[in-house]
Amino acid sequence: MKSSDYLNEIRKAEGLRRAVLKKIVVEGRDVVFHLLTDVNYTDGDCAAAERVSQAYVPAGYTARVRVMKSVPGEEGVKRAVAETLKKRFPAAAAFVSPEDIRVSLHEGGGGFFIAIGDEERAQFTDAVLDELSAELNKTFCGVWTGELCRTEKARGDIVREELPPPETVYAPRIFPIENYAPIDGAHPENAVYIADLTREMRGISVCGRLTYLEERESKRGTPYFTMTVSDGTGSLRTSYFPKKATVEKVRALERGTDVCLTGDNELFNGGLSFRAKAVDFGSAPENFVPEARPSRPVPPRYVCTAPSPVSDFVQSKMFGELALPASFLKRKFVVFDLETTGLNNTPAGGGMDRIIEVGAVKIEEGRIAEKFSTFVACPVRLSAEIVTLTGITDEMLAGAPPIQDVIADFYKFCDGCELVGHNVQFDSKFIRYYGEKEGYLFDQKQYDTVSMAQEMLRLSNYKLNTVADHFGFVFHHHRAYDDAFVTAKIFLELVKLRKGLPR
Repeated sequence: MKSSDYLNEIRKAEGLRRAVLKKIVVEGRDVVFHLLTDVNYTDGDCAAAERVSQAYVPAGYTARVRVMKSVPGEEGVKRAVAETLKKRFPAAAAFVSPEDIRVSLHEGGGGFFIAIGDEERAQFTDAVLDELSAELNKTFCGVWTGELCRTEKARGDIVREELPPPETVYAPRIFPIENYAPIDGAHPENAVYIADLTREMRGISVCGRLTYLEERESKRGTPYFTMTVSDGTGSLRTSYFPKKATVEKVRALERGTDVCLTGDNELFNGGLSFRAKAVDFGSAPENFVPEARPSRPVPPRYVCTAPSPVSDFVQSKMFGELALPASFLKRKFVVFDLETTGLNNTPAGGGMDRIIEVGAVKIEEGRIAEKFSTFVACPVRLSAEIVTLTGITDEMLAGAPPIQDVIADFYKFCDGCELVGHNVQFDSKFIRYYGEKEGYLFDQKQYDTVSMAQEMLRLSNYKLNTVADHFGFVFHHHRAYDDAFVTAKIFLELVKLRKGLPR
């Protein structure tokens, strides 16, 4: 099979006119073609792609097509250029710093421009630009071209140290759905890991345990449901508007039921939000263990922020005799919270907001044992709203370590631990984004104290201060370490109430 011939036929479908083939996976007698497109596509486009794909599989096999929408960002393309240079043309890469690479995006692809001095021009033959363009054409949708730009460069400006790791675009992981039974009848075959819902995707499914279900009424008087589903990699909260034929079936669902939700992960009010269009029964495979991705090794030492022991008299009195399960005592957890410059936790929403403070505690043997707390340098001025909300000022961030050092130290602090947070999926998207930029993959199992509180408590709302008030905890809200510490106390109380952890 020639991929060029295959793609020429696939691209006759309007929604796949710039599609690229990411991989081919054999699943039993199915051959699954994974396609990436940067434009909206229809079910008809997918059906046409399957008909084309069938001609490229052996007799007795069935072609299946999975399409994901992905629009490249300038930073991702820039890093892909830098990484290809470093891998294939190290002599040329020695003369290029990240600031020397510029990217221009347009409909149907884009271009990259590398600024070099006259003395280094001999390192950049046409073959270098051609191979860089070819790599981008394989990685991103559309057509990509490269040019050299002349610049004045002193000898001392030549950069010979290693470039930072690339901002890798990871394909979302999936698992097969088992024990399917229809409610809406979407008939999904596979589910995307909830932890991997970090970009816009349409026509996808998630599958997990229903931990919260509440019926509400819209302004028009029609019923709808808010629900929370957890799959072991993360938790997802969404709203679902039922059909007349399914409203009673969804209303009868109980917490603890395994369900699969089918819909779109799309931008809403500047952030990513999953919109459920269909609800069915289904579960992850028995004894499901999330697939791990390769990450940079744990740093051998802390660079800028080392943990310190926690000494808290209230904790020792309150938690000294907690009836925590024996299995819980053998595990380690990092409970964390962030303060950021805003709420945009996905590049798909525009400029990614920055982390300005990380606060965390480590739970070992059922006790809060260590703390990790640091400001993070921020090259942009803080808004008046953030200063008012957090009490953090530009002056407080002066001299703070950069995010690349903080994220490395935090990755070391989290080694061997599961992650916990209040609305953990929000903060974890920041950690995953900045971690992946440095090659550190935060793929640990996560627990959300919002979902756990919804399961165990009946409160007017499940904001951190409301849940803390329920347990009688007093804290300084909207500072990372204080929020993390009280979240850890809440987490221990909730584990005690439910006599164990969620699946």
